[in-house]
Amino acid sequence: MDNTIQIGLLGFGTVGGGVAQIFQSNAAMMARKIGADLHIKKILVRDLKKPRAVQCDAQLTTDPAEILNDPDIQIVVELLGGEEPAHSLMLAALQNGKHVVTANKDVIARHGRELFAAAEQHGVNLLFEASVGGGIPIIRPLKRCLAANRVTEVMGIVNGTTNYMLDKMTTDGVDFATVLAEAQAKGFAEADPTADVGGWDAARKIAILASIAFGTRVSLEDVSVEGITRIEPEDIDYGRELDYVVKLLAIAQENEKGVNARVHPAFIHKSHPLAAVRDVFNAIFVRGDAVGDAMFYGRGAGAMPTASAVCADVMEAAREICFHSSSHILCTCFEEKRIFSIAETESPYYIRLLAEDRPGVMAAIAGAFGSQQVSLNSVIQKRRVGNRAEIVLITYKVNDADLQLAVQTLAGLSVVNKVSTVIRVVGDDAE
Repeated sequence: MDNTIQIGLLGFGTVGGGVAQIFQSNAAMMARKIGADLHIKKILVRDLKKPRAVQCDAQLTTDPAEILNDPDIQIVVELLGGEEPAHSLMLAALQNGKHVVTANKDVIARHGRELFAAAEQHGVNLLFEASVGGGIPIIRPLKRCLAANRVTEVMGIVNGTTNYMLDKMTTDGVDFATVLAEAQAKGFAEADPTADVGGWDAARKIAILASIAFGTRVSLEDVSVEGITRIEPEDIDYGRELDYVVKLLAIAQENEKGVNARVHPAFIHKSHPLAAVRDVFNAIFVRGDAVGDAMFYGRGAGAMPTASAVCADVMEAAREICFHSSSHILCTCFEEKRIFSIAETESPYYIRLLAEDRPGVMAAIAGAFGSQQVSLNSVIQKRRVGNRAEIVLITYKVNDADLQLAVQTLAGLSVVNKVSTVIRVVGDDAE
């Protein structure tokens, strides 16, 4: 066995500092579990003179070639974030015969096929546990622990920012703009929050999870994406009355139609395990034919949780080096399954609208739904907004395309002033 394994870090920001901190504080324990010492030899940074919160004896460099071409460095850890130059540097490292560990969901979601092929060609591993769920173990369980299962559904809360915002809207009764400003002030949301509140961060993660779970390539372009910007306090109040909690869910399913992946706000019954996930926490719910239901819960972001997953991947790569083994599982997308659109999915729906408060209105609304074969489960009319009635309707399970046509018909009725919100209802209680 080799006594010391040399590592190169690409990036020394929040997560990189967390990785260095774990290496320092847990070095002896990690060495015993691996069979060799781990040492960070070089770190790529943008500014050599910038003060560092974590001190490290590694050599700092602004030239990635010093890491990629160093024959002593066997593991490269990419923590730059973003698509480029991270993608190009990871590919070069694999082509140079180095194991690569990353937390980069953007690169894995868009360039996974190319990188896995390069890793296989050069006999090295590409590990990316931290790309989904931060410190929550989910990639390795899907690839290994649940490998004997035919997974039919992966559903989760995979963005802590939006979960925090919806949780605050639920508990404090504040609107979207107010809670977004608070999340930004606390550092939970970026100055440009589009990736989070627009659902794109979650979309990248569910593309990765769906590809692994169903053994077929699911790209970001295959994911239907809807954010939380249209959720209002009134919807949360109605949901509470109906025993629902609103969450931004990332959902991937396989059935007789093929594979579908989507991100959207959804009402989920308060008895469902995901309904209890609060604050910035994440949780991923997996359904397999043998294991049944399993849920993975924890902190989905942050320096130390993400660094925890990164370090675990480094240790796995190091074990392969120590014992000259190749037990790694690279790309699991063995099949080319049909990807079907959200228009072909089915669920109950919640619709809130404003309509004229006079006789005949409900008949017109019912007619709009009936024209598209959409059956109504319940109707709530509790308050007026100005001189109009606010009406909430819950449908039975319906095809999405039919529901959208019904909503278009509703919006065109002279008695309907506005269709305010349309939210899917998911979970066993919705079936």
